[in-house]
Amino acid sequence: MTGEESYLAIVNPAAGGGRSRKMLGPALARLRTGGVAVEVAETRTAGDATRFAREAYSRGHRRFIAVGGDGTSYEVVNGLFPEAGTNDRPTLGFLPLGTGNSFLRDFSDRGVEHTIESLISGRAQGCDVLRLRHRSGVIHYINLLSVGFPADVATLRARRFSGQGELGYVISIFLGLARLRRRPFPVRADGEADFDRRRCLFLTFNNSKFTGGTMMIAPKAAVNSGLIEYVRWGAIGRLGLIRNLPGLYDGTHIHHPLAERKAVQRVEFDLDAPVDVMVDGEVLTLHCEALDVLPGALNVVA
Repeated sequence: MTGEESYLAIVNPAAGGGRSRKMLGPALARLRTGGVAVEVAETRTAGDATRFAREAYSRGHRRFIAVGGDGTSYEVVNGLFPEAGTNDRPTLGFLPLGTGNSFLRDFSDRGVEHTIESLISGRAQGCDVLRLRHRSGVIHYINLLSVGFPADVATLRARRFSGQGELGYVISIFLGLARLRRRPFPVRADGEADFDRRRCLFLTFNNSKFTGGTMMIAPKAAVNSGLIEYVRWGAIGRLGLIRNLPGLYDGTHIHHPLAERKAVQRVEFDLDAPVDVMVDGEVLTLHCEALDVLPGALNVVA
């Protein structure tokens, strides 16, 4: 990569309970030995990764590495867009040091090893970016956005069990089952005449297959399809959900009689109020309005 622009590695040192900072030195040494030029910027608070990416992109920087988990990648993407949607396409690599990255599982289950090899070899491909317009602005993402049960679980974990790792996630799932809510999220896709106002367990709008590390929520999603993979699971009961939970990990849930999936270009929402959403590992409360795709707007190193 001699003579090429260096990568800006935007590092969340707190990721993985601080393991990210401990593992960073050896990972950077391997990259530099492999001929990859890397500069480093460490975040201190939420929003820093977005600000670093936005400022660097405005200075003409086009190569980035998100060092952390799904949340770090989400922040970097939202620093690059919307400006990158009308200018030079940026390149983004990932180093999930000490934590997970659901997006990367579409390419390999080898995590850091795979991405280091990809960065050294310069292996990259086009990736769609999904854009959500909401009442207060716009966000961009590359993995998935969900409402309903997955968002309820993620919200519980973020607000009550964030410091308990995988155990906190398991506790949140069981609490979510105990208070199971099936409610309507009125949506219509690709200009359908009517909004779908049926009660459901969840709706999820995907660019890639996995969430929560190993949950294959959208087995037919492809990151470069130019389409949103829309998965809906209807108002299944508590016992039925418990019996079918394993299907969420191997993708067979989409064959359940109450499940539906389709690939669409645009989704419109008709919500009465803001709702909790889970987007690329982050929990937000948004009044969603419309969702569309920026085809191939990002190069991903994977």
